Amino acid sequence: MDKLLIAGGARLSGEVSISGAKNAALPILCAALLTAEPVTFTNVPQLKDIATLLHLLADMGVKVERNADTVTLHAAEISNPVASYELVKTMRAAILVLGPLVARCGETKVSLPGGCAIGARPVDQHIKGLQAMGAEVSVEHGYVLAKSPRLKGVRLFTDMVTVTGTENLMMAACLAEGVTVIENAAREPEVVDLANCLVAMGAQISGAGTDVIRIKGVDHLHGTTHRIMPDRIETGTYLCAAAVTGGDVRLVDTSSAYLDAVIDKLMDAGCDIVSERHAIHIKAPAKLKAVSLRTSPYPAFPTDMQAQFMALNCVAEGSAIIRETIFENRYMHAVELQRLGADIKIDGNTAFVTGVAKLQGATVMATDLRASASLVIAGLVAEGETIVDRIYHLDRGYEKLEEKLAALGARVRRMN
Repeated sequence: MDKLLIAGGARLSGEVSISGAKNAALPILCAALLTAEPVTFTNVPQLKDIATLLHLLADMGVKVERNADTVTLHAAEISNPVASYELVKTMRAAILVLGPLVARCGETKVSLPGGCAIGARPVDQHIKGLQAMGAEVSVEHGYVLAKSPRLKGVRLFTDMVTVTGTENLMMAACLAEGVTVIENAAREPEVVDLANCLVAMGAQISGAGTDVIRIKGVDHLHGTTHRIMPDRIETGTYLCAAAVTGGDVRLVDTSSAYLDAVIDKLMDAGCDIVSERHAIHIKAPAKLKAVSLRTSPYPAFPTDMQAQFMALNCVAEGSAIIRETIFENRYMHAVELQRLGADIKIDGNTAFVTGVAKLQGATVMATDLRASASLVIAGLVAEGETIVDRIYHLDRGYEKLEEKLAALGARVRRMN
């Protein structure tokens, strides 16, 4: 199993390119199931989750062509509208094939998903929405079985804000009969990117980016070419890495437009940040100030950046309070950060972090994708060597992480 060896103390400087967004690419690749025509996507990140999904689509009968960051999918015939447990057990995003397959094929069988163990992420909102649209849905032997000759447009209100639920139901509604309105919809930029792709394919969607999305169903969608948006969480992660090392880094092929809450907190911590049209330049102070935060759905502070900011607060001046409101089990990285000498106390969904003068290198274990990133950030500033074990989590969400960090001057390498 691969590990990362990090020799701390190097100041990050230079320029690095940000990859396409994993959380946008996954639903957008699933959208190819909605049309019999070829669809081409560019800026697709080369990640383990992407490879798993492409394998799953190929298993359904979709023709898959990949050349670097360009992927062409042709779902002329879907011979096997099934997502097996063996193919989806490592990634929750596989549930995103449910809506498109019901809408296009009239029936499907999708395994309940796996992924990071950061808390309950139930699929009941997906199921309730499809049932309201007229589908027969049941859960049997760990699989969601859904069937409908043609879905019907309806007004949907989700009990909770769910990104994948919004995306699944929006895709299903594109081929439904009549108008579907999704209320309490997720507002994330990745939802907007999916909507933009679907509109380019011929869908009629309005309101994406607000909490009410309206979809007028059409008889069929056509092919298109779509560029995946830059990854805002990868962007935020490199900003935090630059910040803790007192760095001077320019991130290109990205945008601050999706990162207001994150950039505000970094500026509160003392960083100087300049936003360009397709780039972000950060200059960090010699000593960061602790920043408190509370995670909430977009456009508030993202839960996917909580762990990285916990690492930042571990070496900042002062104390910070972090409140996690999205997932109930997302502080597993705290124990690993304590192994590096961090001063962290957990009480339910609240973490109290007091900055220390220095962290010390040690062997730590990654527990989920973003926790892995927080351990890497801490390792960059810790004295001595840090070994991050179980980095297959990192490979699910960060493209060429050690190469990009090394290009900025970090002393990091992968070990078997």
